[in-house]
Amino acid sequence: MARVTVEDCLDHVDNRFNLVLLASKRARQLENGVEPLVPWDNDKPTVVALREIAAGLITNKTIDEQVEATEESIDDELAAALAQEVQAAVNGGAI
Repeated sequence: MARVTVEDCLDHVDNRFNLVLLASKRARQLENGVEPLVPWDNDKPTVVALREIAAGLITNKTIDEQVEATEESIDDELAAALAQEVQAAVNGGAI
């Protein structure tokens, strides 16, 4: 396992504060089951997130796009579930 340094990551992020935010968002995604973009190598999610950032694979833009896609997917699932419940209530009430 190669060590990831802050300097490696700062080549792709504006400052240390943004690096912390970006790495924590990505680590949370990884912890929740999102596929890593680099080999896991028995590392913790934070290390994998930093390795992805250092490799230039994760940026604020990619994180924002992933969050938007996830939110849209959740909205679609909720809308479908609500439509099913309403339809079931309408059908059940009509009998």
